[in-house]
Amino acid sequence: MKFKILIILVSIPLILSSCSQASTSPVSTNSEPRTLTVMTHDSFAASQSVITQFETANNAKVQFIASGDAGTALNKAILAKDNPFADVFYGVDNTFLSRALTEDIFVPYNSPVLAQIPDQYKLDSQNRALPVDWGDVCVDYDKSYFSKNKQEPPQILEDLIKPEYKNLLVVENPATSSPGLAFLLATISHFGTNNYLEYWKSLVENNVLVVNDWNTAFYTNFTRSGGDRPIVVSYNSDPAFEVINATTPETEAQIGVIASDLSCFQQIEFVGILRGTKNTDLAQKWVDYMLSPTFQEDMPAQMYVFPVNSKATLSATLQKYLVIPQILASVSPADIAANREAWINAWTQAVLK
Repeated sequence: MKFKILIILVSIPLILSSCSQASTSPVSTNSEPRTLTVMTHDSFAASQSVITQFETANNAKVQFIASGDAGTALNKAILAKDNPFADVFYGVDNTFLSRALTEDIFVPYNSPVLAQIPDQYKLDSQNRALPVDWGDVCVDYDKSYFSKNKQEPPQILEDLIKPEYKNLLVVENPATSSPGLAFLLATISHFGTNNYLEYWKSLVENNVLVVNDWNTAFYTNFTRSGGDRPIVVSYNSDPAFEVINATTPETEAQIGVIASDLSCFQQIEFVGILRGTKNTDLAQKWVDYMLSPTFQEDMPAQMYVFPVNSKATLSATLQKYLVIPQILASVSPADIAANREAWINAWTQAVLK
């Protein structure tokens, strides 16, 4: 997913669930701390206080390995599956999940904290990949740009192929970026498998810009970050976090979201214990911790994603400014598994060749 630098707004609460006590009960510190290696995508972030709490409770040192966007990180995990260089992998999402499961890189773990997570987020019946967070990938736009240019912002996906929006859109490559793949799936759901490529060809004619990852799209190309593209594939959370991060009090976000029917795709991210780890017990404790309210409530301010644990709470500002799409785009996990590579290849031929 994505990462923005924030000031933490609330103190980290004590662990609320007895299910996660195994992860935080004091342990003997007579021995040297064990190192737990966690492989992540580049957008991972957590408060140091939250990490330290786990380390102190478990006499451990957590080492993070940032490994590119979600698709790139998964490729690395698959290539190293016979000799994994990490104990845990966080960041594979529902668009790439079937590939991770087919490659058998995870071992099953029935975490006790799963009892606090609604079934809608549990996409692997064997609990090899456990849900951690969610976020809706949508098309966002810079309200101030359109106001300054006396132009109406786009309201539906079809608007993006109109001449007045030429040279304005930046998207991520679905072959390398999980938000990019989520948006591709949104267009497949919205336009249908017979027509989505025609839509993309029209976007190419309108000079859509394709970049490799979300960080580049949002922080380099988007006008709110100093770029020249006022429309970007990003997240429904952007307006809320813009208000939270404003240097002066704001009552209205300057980022808008196209939230019309079938325009946004919900991304769910997972964590799994890598097959071959020598630290199974510690890895299980880390997974429990990521699913616990303590870690879950820290995530929105760190990664702009939202907790799956029903006992975790959101701030009042997030609840007020978060844009909720009416009807999400939907592609079944089975269809993604069966067609993902073909859809990406067809997109590549239509858009990049």
